[in-house]
Amino acid sequence: MSRPYIPKVVTANALLEGDVVYLTADDRWTRHHHEAELVEDEAHAQLRLLHAAARKAEVVGPYLADAKAGPDGPEPIHFREVFRTRGPSNYRHGKQEAAAL
Repeated sequence: MSRPYIPKVVTANALLEGDVVYLTADDRWTRHHHEAELVEDEAHAQLRLLHAAARKAEVVGPYLADAKAGPDGPEPIHFREVFRTRGPSNYRHGKQEAAAL
């Protein structure tokens, strides 16, 4: 028996800044996980990943990350993805710096 499909979001790193980004339903890259498109169909997820991979002038390393529906949008499931939503950990810059202000 096959396992049930776990919904996904498409994530990558912005080519110029290196920030973690997520693909939205309207084909924008956002830095906010809760704005990402939650893809609940495996075939559609693969198509969205191919679309992201073709955007080489914008992002590097796109992949599908497990997520779940939350009250404000998709929420990460795995620790690695939760960690990536917080920004770099070596010193305060990017998302961490903005949150400290």
